[in-house]
Parts: sequence; structure tokens; C-alpha cells
Amino acid sequence: MLKCTSTLVRSLAVGAVAVLALGVATPSALAYSGAFHHAQSAGNRGADVTAVQYLLRQHGQATTAVDGVFSADTATAVKAFQQAKSLPADGIVGPKTWAALVVQVREGDKGDAVSALQAQLNAKRKLSLKVTGTFDAATKQAVTSFQSHAGIGADGVAGPITWENLVWHFDYPDFGAGLCDKDPDGNGTANWGTASTVAQLESAARTFAATNQGKIPLGDVSYEHGGAINGHSSHRVGMDVDLWPIRTDSKQCSAGRITWESATYDRAATRQLVKAIRAAAPGHVKVVWFNDPVLIKEGLTQPLVNHSNHLHVRYCAKAHPSSLYTC
Repeated sequence: MLKCTSTLVRSLAVGAVAVLALGVATPSALAYSGAFHHAQSAGNRGADVTAVQYLLRQHGQATTAVDGVFSADTATAVKAFQQAKSLPADGIVGPKTWAALVVQVREGDKGDAVSALQAQLNAKRKLSLKVTGTFDAATKQAVTSFQSHAGIGADGVAGPITWENLVWHFDYPDFGAGLCDKDPDGNGTANWGTASTVAQLESAARTFAATNQGKIPLGDVSYEHGGAINGHSSHRVGMDVDLWPIRTDSKQCSAGRITWESATYDRAATRQLVKAIRAAAPGHVKVVWFNDPVLIKEGLTQPLVNHSNHLHVRYCAKAHPSSLYTC
């Protein structure tokens, strides 16, 4: 079994309790009483960044590109928006900036805020709405369905509560990005993560796929709504990702899992993978646990008990309810 247990169990448990105390839902729960806007900043990627970019345009930052990558230009636009709203101009989209950015929209409305909503619904609910900027009947139905899913008032109007729950909701990776699904702990499709986690992982996977050394085996991330997960003391908040090391025959998705000590372990390829992970999320990889002593010496990974047969990537944000996940 692929277990992420270690001497850090106590500290991880404390962090998990802190997050759960805020109401992060278990897999069966639907009311996200602890929902919050995931902080976004330079180096992040994903659907939440896309929403930020659309919302910036809604508020007059018309030069903001909408590409899902929090670039220096996006940071500049955020700072300009923050200054206009008398907020600290730090370029970090935290709770206060999110609250100022979101716009209540309903059927019949048009604009970039509607595009942001449609992009969020597509990512978080695996839909295929056309991102038109027009709040049509299909968008209203999608909003109402999400509201029912989240256990909030299902009126089809995207107000602050709907936005907060939607931004908080986890995203699901595209396995066409160079990933294969592995489930060693019997947790089913526990591949859900924050939008940034998922997009940053996909970007790294696409970079690695270009090396023609096979796909990356993805173990557990989190359940759709977070919470306790079998075989892990962490993986509760959508920011912990388990990956298998790369084999010399590039058959890591079909020939089975190995350790860094196995004859078929490809250190050079695994090194490339770790570098791709870090490059895809500059400033947002807190740690990569993996017990290869060479990669540890190179400063690419850190040792942790029971992490000889998989890499545990922990992403981080500039602000998070648990200090375990702050950069």
C-alpha cells in the first residue's frame, strides 16, 4: 500500500484538525461550511487563476491575458486593482481581494465575470459549457446544480456564497496530459485537488511527456471534498500528490511500482520529473519527499519514512488555514 505516514504524523494531524475544524467536508458531505477562496499569486496556474484574470478584466484591467498562468503581468494587474480598492497592494489574491473581485451574476447578465463563472463550473464540475460571457439557461442550470451539490441555496444566482464554494471546490486532472491513474490504497478516484495543484501537476506532466520516457503514475491526491483518506495522514486538503518513480524501461504505468533501490529505477528520468514539478509551480512547491539519497544530496527531495517507492509532492499557497501548506 502507498502510505504517507511518518514521524510527521503528529504535525500533519494537527494541521488536518485545524482545517477540519474550519469545516472542510468529508467525501460524503456536501455543505462546505469551511469553504474559502484559495489564495493565488505569482507562479500559480489553473482554473482559479483563470477566474482571477477574467474578474480583473471585469473590473477594468483590460490588458490582463486570460491564460490560467499567474504571470508578472497578472501580478501587476492585481496590484493595480488592489490599489483601486484601497487594499494592500501585495499582488496576492487572498480572501479580501477575492471578495472585492467576485461579482454577483444571474441569468441575462453578460461580461467577463460570467466567463469566469463558466470556466469555474467547467473545471470544478467537469462540464463543457461554452465560455461566452453570457449567462444563459445552460449556465443557470449548471449554477443551480452546483448549489444543490454544495448544499447551499439553489436559486441559480451566483452570489458571494456560491463563488466562495465554487472557488473552494476541488478540480480533477486531465489524464491526457501525460498521467496514468494508480490506486494502491483502494481509494478509488481520489485524484481531486485544488485548481492550482491540478494545473501545476498537469503542466509538469506535459513537460515530462515531451521527454518520451512514459507517463507519470498518479497515486492519491484527495477526495472531491477533502477529508480523511485511507492510508494517508495527509492528503486532506487537495495539495498533496503521490507519484511513482520512473523506470528505465519507461513502463512505470504498466510494469509495476519500484523503489529508488530497484534495478529498473531511472534516477536521471526521476530527476527530470522532480525538476519539471518545481519549474511548473515556482515558489509553490513546499517539499518533495522521496528517499533517493542522490536527489536528496542535490536538494531536489527530502527524506521521509515510507517514501522509498513514491514521491510525495506538497504544494503550498501564500495564505492557507493550515501553516503546513503556506509558502
